[in-house]
Amino acid sequence: MNSDILKRTVEKTNLYTNYGKVTDIVGLVVESLGPDNVSVGELCYIGGRYDDGIRAEVVGFRGRKILLMPLGEIEGIRLGTSVFRANRQFSIPVGRGLLGRVVNGLGEPIDGKGPIHSESVKTLQSKPPDPLSRRRVKEPLGTGVKALDGLVSLGLGQRMGIFAGSGVGKSTLMGMIALHSSADVNVIALVGERGKEVLDFIEDMLGPDGLRRSVVVVATSDQPALIRLKAPFVATAIAEYFRDFGNDVILMMDSLTRVAMAQREVGLAAGEPPTSRGYTPSVFALLPRLLERAGMTESGSITGLYTVLVEGDDFDEPIADASRAILDGHLILSRTLASRGHFPPIDVMESVSRVMKDVVSEAHWKGAMDAKEMVAAYTEAEDLINIGAYKQGNNPRIDRALHFIEPLNEYLRQGLEHKFDIGFDENIQTLLGVLANSPSDNNVEAINVV
Repeated sequence: MNSDILKRTVEKTNLYTNYGKVTDIVGLVVESLGPDNVSVGELCYIGGRYDDGIRAEVVGFRGRKILLMPLGEIEGIRLGTSVFRANRQFSIPVGRGLLGRVVNGLGEPIDGKGPIHSESVKTLQSKPPDPLSRRRVKEPLGTGVKALDGLVSLGLGQRMGIFAGSGVGKSTLMGMIALHSSADVNVIALVGERGKEVLDFIEDMLGPDGLRRSVVVVATSDQPALIRLKAPFVATAIAEYFRDFGNDVILMMDSLTRVAMAQREVGLAAGEPPTSRGYTPSVFALLPRLLERAGMTESGSITGLYTVLVEGDDFDEPIADASRAILDGHLILSRTLASRGHFPPIDVMESVSRVMKDVVSEAHWKGAMDAKEMVAAYTEAEDLINIGAYKQGNNPRIDRALHFIEPLNEYLRQGLEHKFDIGFDENIQTLLGVLANSPSDNNVEAINVV
């Protein structure tokens, strides 16, 4: 009798409650039987109880087995290796000591400047600001970039996408904004970039002055997919820390496309079905969960600038299309303008800031629309003008555009060697000054920006 009870007790007992065992390794995923009661996103250790083991995160389940993805290399893991619960979600230390530092995708310093003095610990997952408690976007954010300030003005707390193909100038534009914006703090996430590009950006684009008020989060292309996926959430959590202390923060993420690619790798490894261009459903669930965390709160603001790497210059590819639907505007960087030596190569006709009318004066808004109209008129007639088929006087709209296209292009061009030390209002006054000299529109008033 006693032996029967003991047998039934043993059969019902889960021997892997406190720890598990590796049963299989498939690609990037480690399968484990146990430990019990773990949840998706929970941290585990493979091969050791604490930091002597390999950190891994629970990414899913397959039957009674747990699917783990290591936050590092899988070398050294074998069948039967022990798996222990960490009983916590992944978290990072945060504090003002992060300013001027470069950290990896796990929030650990990689700049050789020693440990980071932290003031608290923050988990990577947090809820976006409540939609009814958010402050409205009502104030402009000066970037120091004339084309942005003048024709595609950004607002504090806005989420803007920067859409471009490879090699068009996304990193350069980000560096210009980081150096010369009116924000208090920059948090910059470089996800899936080559190591050379990371160093070039930090030393050439950002420089010592820009780095001094910035935190750079780096997860290069050679890092495991899960680390590349952690990096944007690490950067967002750091931005939220500074926002909660009343700072206006610019969160720059380069690029959102590579974040989506990392999530695709994780999703496919966990058994998700591929959908549009191989992207898994979890990718399209991830985007709003990440992007909605930027914005205004009662304490401060996070202005999000997210680059989208359009494959083959296809601006309608799945990630670009999904991002546009979530973001509050988009900047289109034109390869054609870049090839002409027009920098920054912002296509002002295709670029839209959905909050611009709410954050600028009436004079500024009318001037920006007037400038865009002239650029559009010239572009439509450019082929006729170049072959000499258009004669002055045939179309007043084109005549006016011809008169102003060069002064406008001069205003919109701004290389790294140009001055950036003028403020937002001065940039707008310069634009209105250009437009006030129109021979066919004498009623344009140079109204001071409110």
